[in-house]
Amino acid sequence: MPHPFLLGELDFWELVKTSEPLPLAVLAFLAAASVFSWTIIFAKLTGFRKARSANQAFLKMFRKTPQMQSVATAARQFKDAPLAGVFAFGFSEVSRQVAARQTITNQPALERTLQLGISEELTRLERHMNWLATTASVAPFVGLFGTVLGIIEAFQALSLNASASMRAVGPGIAHALFATAVGLFAAIPAAIFYNYFGHVIKELGARMDDFSLEFLNLAERNLES
Repeated sequence: MPHPFLLGELDFWELVKTSEPLPLAVLAFLAAASVFSWTIIFAKLTGFRKARSANQAFLKMFRKTPQMQSVATAARQFKDAPLAGVFAFGFSEVSRQVAARQTITNQPALERTLQLGISEELTRLERHMNWLATTASVAPFVGLFGTVLGIIEAFQALSLNASASMRAVGPGIAHALFATAVGLFAAIPAAIFYNYFGHVIKELGARMDDFSLEFLNLAERNLES
């Protein structure tokens, strides 16, 4: 029966079963990192899609509604919209100032509150992004560590055999290449989606900055009327 490590007959499950505890721990870590990264990726894709859609719907409602109190009532329907979160921060500050003096007496405080709202929403959008960055940067080195262990295994097998045959060094080389492949499989998607999500978050942040100006305009119009 042909040896499972010969070229063209590589059995990945056989590689896992014949791995030593330390290389197996490396593979388990990389597999877990990959699964967790893909979980975050799918969650972020869904979340950002909902955020963009909810932002558009909220902004459409905001621009059609002349009264700030009416916007505040309707904003409860747009929980997925970062713009609704920024509005909630701004509206709370407007309500405090108007309750005290019947007008906005401290516009810089209102602007700072809107910036706090933007910062809060950006923090929520960036949640778990650090894990993708860590996986993208660390996984190749963990895979390289597994590669080194595989090469060591190959040299040990070579030292125990009189002839340098593929049958002797094949298992170690296969383990080394498998660790490299698993490390790249974990790192590459994490790096790609980290950069993509960073672009999406930057875009949403710019939308919130623009919205803060629209909020100030609406607040002024409401107090003048």
